[in-house]
Amino acid sequence: MGAHILSGAVIEPRALNELIPDWKTKEAPLHTPVQQDRFLFLTSQSSYRLPTPPQMHNHGNYVVSLGNLCRWLAQQAEALGVEIYPGFAAAEVLYDDQGTVVGVATGDMGVGRDGQPTTTYQPGMELRARYTLFAEGCRGSLTKTLFQRFGLRAGIDPQAYGIGIKELWEIDPEKHQSGLVIHTIGWPLDRHTYGGSFLYPLENHQVAVGFVVGLDYQNPYLSPFEEFQRFKTHPAIRPTFEGGRRIAYGARTLSEGGLQSIPKLAFPGGLLIGDTAGFLNVSKIKGIHTTMKSGMVAAESVFDALGAAEPALEVDAYPDRLKQSWLWDELSQVRNIRPSFRWGLFGGVLYSALDTYLLRGRAPWTLHHHEDHKALKPARAYTPIEYPKPDGKVSFDKLSSVFISNTNHEEDQPCHLTLRDPNVPVTVNLAEYAGPEQRYCPAGVYEFVEEGGQSRLRINASNCVHCKTCDIKDPTQNIHWVVPEGGGGPNYPNM
Repeated sequence: MGAHILSGAVIEPRALNELIPDWKTKEAPLHTPVQQDRFLFLTSQSSYRLPTPPQMHNHGNYVVSLGNLCRWLAQQAEALGVEIYPGFAAAEVLYDDQGTVVGVATGDMGVGRDGQPTTTYQPGMELRARYTLFAEGCRGSLTKTLFQRFGLRAGIDPQAYGIGIKELWEIDPEKHQSGLVIHTIGWPLDRHTYGGSFLYPLENHQVAVGFVVGLDYQNPYLSPFEEFQRFKTHPAIRPTFEGGRRIAYGARTLSEGGLQSIPKLAFPGGLLIGDTAGFLNVSKIKGIHTTMKSGMVAAESVFDALGAAEPALEVDAYPDRLKQSWLWDELSQVRNIRPSFRWGLFGGVLYSALDTYLLRGRAPWTLHHHEDHKALKPARAYTPIEYPKPDGKVSFDKLSSVFISNTNHEEDQPCHLTLRDPNVPVTVNLAEYAGPEQRYCPAGVYEFVEEGGQSRLRINASNCVHCKTCDIKDPTQNIHWVVPEGGGGPNYPNM
């Protein structure tokens, strides 16, 4: 439990207070209360402190390892009799003859790269239920199939995404400032690219540092990983990490679309909860409390449905109850902030200030999102970005980073990064966009190689940290991410 969980993270304990009011006496791993916020605008050589937006005030919040919190929550659930099956990936949605969801099937184990059973073959298991709740996180692979089958995204905005890349460091105790949360915008990103950074202090002289880049960026030469490494070399940032030790690395995408991108949440036999539906509050840079609340409201709604004399096929009470909760009101107030950055950094900041201070989040209009993969422009419109070489002290390369993510996959298994058309990477992506997959992937999974005078895409699937960026940003949506065997992937400690 928690091995694939990655977040910043600062948690607003509102939902946890409702769910487990005595979490402190039960020793929940919330050990670092936030005591001070600092919001910086960076240029290449300088930093300027800005007023902290009200949504980003963290009084009463805690810096946490979300992986550790999930492990603790699992213990609470198991103590109540809940059965948890870590290491088994849900690979298929099960339907009855009427098309109602009746459960999921786990993936087969022991299938070779050629698709044939090996000597260790074990078939997947069917897990059947009256109602199935899908909580796959951002860009869930089964949730994508539900969108298509039930038309759950009809009439709403496309989801907007970002990629978050994170490292965990042990730093010099004299540099560790417990309770100080820092966010930055500006350099190294250009003013047309949405994103920013965070530095969160943890216990034991540890600091979580991360960088988020909106996946609606236009320049195909941009590398989110390299932007992150470059960020750490800034004069205002580098001193924190000099003399320290990097101990963990990971990456994950975020659902940034907010209220206008939330799909239909109930369908025959199931519900969508958590980040697979997209409940992140981008302006707060928080989603733990909102995703928890969605699960709590879903549980209450399912409980009532199961108690009915004739349980309904769809639990319609769930979306209705959500719309009456504080979650819906919170997302409604900030719905225009993320899409306002279509006008660039300064336009977005200006609109956000207007929306926050003058309109109080009650604007009579709604700004809309566009599909992230369509934002990428042809390479001929840009000059390649020359990123500095890693120094091995503060900045690093992808392969050494993947190594400390503890990523592991069974080598003899079908590739879980599938191509709908194997010719597209060369004929479209390389020809038109200079092969962006080799830059937007933060794990070195994709590389173009020359063989016999011809280019081809090599997929190093064993490097994959399951961030889902390729599934989102591929310009023709040719890459389809599916679950690998069993518990393959990263094994994040304390992330």
